[in-house]
Amino acid sequence: MARQRKGWLRRHGDGDGWRRPARLVPVWVALSGTFVTAVAVAAGALWLGLDLLDVHGVKREKQISSSVLFDLVKLSFAVVAGLGGLVALVVAYRKQRTEENAALRENTKLHSDRFTAAVAQLGDASPAVQLGGVHALAGLADDAPTRALRQTCIDVLCAYLRLPYDPDPGDAPEHLQARQRYRAIREVRHTIIRIIGNHLRPEATVSWDGHDFDFTDVAFDGGDLRNIHITSGTLTFTNAQFEGGTVDFTGARFRGGTVDFTGARFKGGTVDFESAGFLGGTVDFTNARLEGGTVAFGRVRLKDGMVDFGDALFRDGAVGFGSARFVGGAVNFRCVSLEDGTVDFRSASLEGGTVDFRDARFRDGKVDFGRVGFGDGRVDFRGVGFVGGRVDFTDAGFDGGTIDFTDAVGRRPEGLPDGMADHLS
Repeated sequence: MARQRKGWLRRHGDGDGWRRPARLVPVWVALSGTFVTAVAVAAGALWLGLDLLDVHGVKREKQISSSVLFDLVKLSFAVVAGLGGLVALVVAYRKQRTEENAALRENTKLHSDRFTAAVAQLGDASPAVQLGGVHALAGLADDAPTRALRQTCIDVLCAYLRLPYDPDPGDAPEHLQARQRYRAIREVRHTIIRIIGNHLRPEATVSWDGHDFDFTDVAFDGGDLRNIHITSGTLTFTNAQFEGGTVDFTGARFRGGTVDFTGARFKGGTVDFESAGFLGGTVDFTNARLEGGTVAFGRVRLKDGMVDFGDALFRDGAVGFGSARFVGGAVNFRCVSLEDGTVDFRSASLEGGTVDFRDARFRDGKVDFGRVGFGDGRVDFRGVGFVGGRVDFTDAGFDGGTIDFTDAVGRRPEGLPDGMADHLS
C-alpha cells in the first residue's frame, strides 16, 4: 500500500496549473505603441477642445514676434520632455514587470522545491512522516503564489484520502499490529479532513472557500467539517462510502457552491447537517443508496438552494429533517424508492419552498410529517405509489400551503384531514 501511495503521489505531484510569467513585447514595439497612443490622445484632445470652443480655422501669420517664437521653443522642449517622460515610463514599467516576473519565477521555484519535499513525506511508509507531509502541504497551499498552485496542493491532500483504506481489523489480540497501523493511518486521514474544515471556516487566516475538493470513492469513517462556510466551489463525495463514525457538517452555512453525494453509499455512521443554514447552492444525494446509518438535517434552515435525494434508494437507515424550518428553496425526493428506513419531518415548519415526492414508491419504512406546521409552501405527492410502509401526518397543522396527491395511488396516509386525498384507500 505504501508503494502504491508513493507511485500515485509521484504521478500527481507535478504541479499542474503552474502559471508562467507573462512575456514582454520588444522595447521598440512598446515605445512605438506608446508614442502613437500619446499622439492620438493629444490630437483627439486638441480636436475636442477646438470643437468645444467653436473654432473653425486657424489664422495664418507670415511673421511672428520674438515672444511667440520663444513660446514655440518652450513648446518644443515640452514635447521633447514629454516624449522623454513616456520613454522613462515605459522603461520603468518594463523594469517593474521584469522584477515581478523574476520574483514569481523565484517563488514558483521555491514552491516547487517545497512541494516535492512535502509530497515525498506524504508518500512515506511511516504515518508519522505522512502527518508531517500533510501539514507541510497545508502550509504550502496557504503560501502558494497562485490560485492554481493552491488547488494543486488541495488536490494532493484529497488524493491521499482516495487511496485504498483497509477497514478496522477489530481488537482481537492477533490483529494488534494491524489495528495499530489502521489507527495511525486513520489519524492521518482525519487530520486532512480537519485541516480542510479549518480552512473553510470564516475565521480561517487563509480561506480555501471557492476551491474544489474531490472525495470521489473515498471511504469515510468520520470527519470534522463543523461550521464551514461555502459560497462557491465543490465538495465532491461522488460514490463515497460511509460505514461508521460521523462526518460532521453541524452549523455549516451554504450560500453557493455544491456538496455532491451523487451515488454515495451509506451503510453505517452519520452525515450530520444539524442546524446548518442553506441560503444557496446544492447538496446533492441523487442516486444515493441508504442501506444503514443516518443523514441528519435536524433544525436546519432552508431559505434557498436545493437538497436533492432524487432517484435515491432507501433500504435502511434514516433521513431526518426534524424541527427544520423551510422558508424557501426545495427538498427533492422525486422517484425515490423507499423499501425500508425512515424519512422524518416531525415538528418541521413549512413556511415556503417545496418538498417534492413526485413519482416516489413507498414499499416499506416510514415517512413522518407528525406535528409539522404547513403555513405555506408545497408538498408534492403527485403520482406517488403508496404500496406499503407508513406515511403519517398525525397532529400536523394544515393552516396553509398546498399538499398535492393528484394521481397518487395506494393506501391513504394517516392523519390527513377529511377531504384531502380521499381517493386513496
